[in-house]
Amino acid sequence: MESLNKFDIGYKDWLSDIKSKVRGSQVKAALAANAELILFYWELGKMISEKQQETNWGAGLINQLSVDLKEEFPELGGFSISNLKYIQAFYLFYNQPLVIGQQPVAQLENVENKNNAIVQQPVAQLENAQTLVTEISQQAVGFLSEESKITPIPFTQQFVAKIPWGQNILIFSKAKDIEEAIFYIQQTIENGWSRDVLALQIKTALYQRQGKSVTNFKTTLPDSQSDLAQQTLKDPYIFDFMMLTSEAKEKDIENQMVQHITKFLLELGKGFAFVGRQYAIEIADEDYKIDLLFYNIKLKCYVVIELKNKKFAPEYAGKLNFYLSAVDDLLRGEDDKPTIGILLCRDKNNIAVEYALRDIVKPIGVSEFQFTEVLPDEIKSSLPTIEEIENEFKEL
Repeated sequence: MESLNKFDIGYKDWLSDIKSKVRGSQVKAALAANAELILFYWELGKMISEKQQETNWGAGLINQLSVDLKEEFPELGGFSISNLKYIQAFYLFYNQPLVIGQQPVAQLENVENKNNAIVQQPVAQLENAQTLVTEISQQAVGFLSEESKITPIPFTQQFVAKIPWGQNILIFSKAKDIEEAIFYIQQTIENGWSRDVLALQIKTALYQRQGKSVTNFKTTLPDSQSDLAQQTLKDPYIFDFMMLTSEAKEKDIENQMVQHITKFLLELGKGFAFVGRQYAIEIADEDYKIDLLFYNIKLKCYVVIELKNKKFAPEYAGKLNFYLSAVDDLLRGEDDKPTIGILLCRDKNNIAVEYALRDIVKPIGVSEFQFTEVLPDEIKSSLPTIEEIENEFKEL
């Protein structure tokens, strides 16, 4: 591999070109504004990638470029070796084909034209992705040339420029493909996730869980509400903020859910408003109590959640159906959509769930849930301590 000489004419001309872009009349404002910063990083990643393909300088190119840019622009951050590598990886991630013969850019540009093909995909929540980012092209500062200021910014850049650089790094470094990246970008935009929240959602594999609950929504809800309701549910739900034994009672689970209501609502998803726990309703002079009652602002309906810390049984669906009928009669307003039920179980057989829901006319979804299991005290006390184990090893 040819070593890079910083005095090489080809490198000096290329470096001068980059410096002129950084020195753009509005560069400081651009680098202070997220959208322009991301667009600048995109172009810089493109230039680095193309130059590495044209030459044999390899990793030495990024190392030398970092030194020269930090020397020229000491007041600006973002030119460390590690960040320049992220910048290049960022560009390459969105410019590698997802499937043979189709570029990721083309897939992103056609998101809004594929409604029928992606009904089961989380991206379906993005009814018109283009409308979320059109304002960026109006705000974007041309950092390439004067002509670029009147050239529409390609859709891919527009989309990724809607979220901060830290969130972008998390997504393109963790996502397995473009489709998963689109999902997390869209969710970050829609929910205003911080970097920590986004990291948690990626860690718990939200993309793989979203919309995977077994439901009867297709047959019990209008098409306009069915898809949105399906995408609202997850399978499994992960309540890693709770620490319980495997034999915990439903009331103990409810207690911790309410105690950690903010984290619980985050896992449920956007739009859920807590109404009450053990919500009392009276039917035929008898009192009944709903485990957890919510109202979903996006779905415009009440949501009944029933908990079972055991494997799904068909009779659970029948009881939940009973509660949904009661809420529809007693609580549902004229403008409310049909009440939806979510049955959370520790385990389930999907085929059994489908049979149980087949002839039920109320909309119900069934999902598993997980929490952090701890050992019961009586078992914990019988186990050796770390010190005891260490002492045994010392005696060997």
